[in-house]
Amino acid sequence: MELDYHAIGLRIRRLRKANKLTQQGLAELSNQEPSNISHIERGATKLSLPTIVNIANALSVTVDDLLCDSVTESRAPFERMANDILSDCTHWELKIITETMLSLKESLRSGTKPLSAGDADTSPPYPTPAQNSTKEKKGSKNP
Repeated sequence: MELDYHAIGLRIRRLRKANKLTQQGLAELSNQEPSNISHIERGATKLSLPTIVNIANALSVTVDDLLCDSVTESRAPFERMANDILSDCTHWELKIITETMLSLKESLRSGTKPLSAGDADTSPPYPTPAQNSTKEKKGSKNP
């Protein structure tokens, strides 16, 4: 199996930015040259195991978090990412995301192509919070 260096680099960049670090800052914390961090984030260089470990430690994540796109039995990083994505959602957003996830899962397992944005009317069958607040401002009652 070949490592997906581009995916590893994208994960490192996302985590670095989430930690509000510059490439220079990450380089210092992980004992790397700033130019090497740039190459890593672009997937333009292969990483040694010590480099991966140093970067993971600098970002306070596991090595699994960086390599999960290349490891076939790596659920935990994706589950943590999903939890992070959902952590600040409203009730309405959670409902829409959950319905979308269920539909996508069914589609993936059945082998059918999921709907793309242009294939169907994606407006919800009920008023959104933004629509509700607009109606309330105009003095209309919610259905």
